[in-house]
Amino acid sequence: MNADAAIRCWEYLTGEVFMAVFESTEVAERIFGTLFEILLKDEQFTSQLRASNLSIRLTQTSPDCVLHVSADALTVGAGAPEEATIRIKMSSDTAHQLWLGKLMMPTAIATGKVRIRGKVARVLELVPILRPAFDRYPELAAEEGLPV
Repeated sequence: MNADAAIRCWEYLTGEVFMAVFESTEVAERIFGTLFEILLKDEQFTSQLRASNLSIRLTQTSPDCVLHVSADALTVGAGAPEEATIRIKMSSDTAHQLWLGKLMMPTAIATGKVRIRGKVARVLELVPILRPAFDRYPELAAEEGLPV
């Protein structure tokens, strides 16, 4: 069962209406783009990417949001390169939960909320150097009127 079918089933059974965190692709791209711009200003983050020769492609759904991050550049949207050392796919709502610290990456991977192509160990190595983004995300989300 895909996510949309599961949501419709839940709404039918419970009478509750599921509301996505992000109202549009533009909002998701703006928030997550800003988040990675913050990271690219952090020397520890860029030097780790450069030293490990890492690039990351994040593909988020509901709404769709694609980002490609390397030590030298951030590309958001349709122009984001397909090729990356690590490819991560999740819903935008899952990304929101991860950045708020309400969902841990190992749990998200284990439960299938996050799918990774590339070495999972390399993704888990990144988590500690993402601290500046974790620190700033709640503020960015609140400024956009998202639930924190």
